[in-house]
Amino acid sequence: MKYFITGTAGFIGFHLARRLLESGHEVFGFDGMTPYYNLRLKEARNAALLQFPAFRSTRGTLEEKALLEKSVANARPDVLIHLAAQAGVRYSLENPKAYVESNLVGSWNVMEAARNLGVGHLMLASTSSVYGANPKIPFSESDKADEPLAFYAATKKAMEVMGHSYAHLHKVPTTAFRFFTVYGPWGRPDMALFKVVKAMLEDREIEIYGEGKMSRDFTYIDDLVDSIIDLSHIAPSEENRVPEIDTLSYQAPFRIMNIGGGQPVALLDFIETIERVMERPAKRVMLPMQKGDVPGTFANPDLLVALTGRKPQTGLDAGVRAFVDWFRIYLKELDL
Repeated sequence: MKYFITGTAGFIGFHLARRLLESGHEVFGFDGMTPYYNLRLKEARNAALLQFPAFRSTRGTLEEKALLEKSVANARPDVLIHLAAQAGVRYSLENPKAYVESNLVGSWNVMEAARNLGVGHLMLASTSSVYGANPKIPFSESDKADEPLAFYAATKKAMEVMGHSYAHLHKVPTTAFRFFTVYGPWGRPDMALFKVVKAMLEDREIEIYGEGKMSRDFTYIDDLVDSIIDLSHIAPSEENRVPEIDTLSYQAPFRIMNIGGGQPVALLDFIETIERVMERPAKRVMLPMQKGDVPGTFANPDLLVALTGRKPQTGLDAGVRAFVDWFRIYLKELDL
């Protein structure tokens, strides 16, 4: 199959593209190489993908509408997976305009490209942050998600709603999937695991927000990739509606999906896992909750299991160990 993926130099896009290429598919990448974090890391991911003859890429931002549409039209993909975005809850407090430009305008440009080509399946990456401080747990896709605490989450929720409208108006089968705290090798430097491991190796203090009382439903990157690929073959339609629990719209070929294992971990347990893997204690500094953070996330994976037959299940110990092993190798090479 032919896949067009935005954000192939990013953490998730890189892993997804590499897996698809290893499985014999063609992948067309699109990435702006924006300097939100260490460009050496992005360039290294991109260089690894370029080793595959079936990988071609275009360097451009989502806001470059004409270039994006031309790239999609030339690729003529079976599936378009939109992973590129301005990420980060905390950065959205400093530069909200970047989120409007990338996550709203940029996502609209992706939808336009999908509409013009008539792709068989459009997949949009959303986030568990859209649930906000939802008191009902675990989070189900049908739960109200109209009170996001971070502007980042608000732009992702808006993208979902835009996607439903386009699916209805232009009959483009669309899946919006909500990620739950993805981690693993080649991860982003602004993510908790990366920051904690780096600080511990440098014998620095680690900052623990929310006094350590928060929890997250961690999802290992390989499990996430499994789920995305599984779902790429299941374009929303009445033929695959799941009774009672499905979010498949009655007005459009549009579905919202959680991708999470449903096994939340307390933040202090997360830190203790890292300490155990690294065989050293962390210098902890307890801090209050930051603006935009949510106290906990907890996925209900029932719909994912009903559609694909599986859910993320890699244990935190194994996932953290894989990240630490990768980090030790690339720390000096990429000047992380």
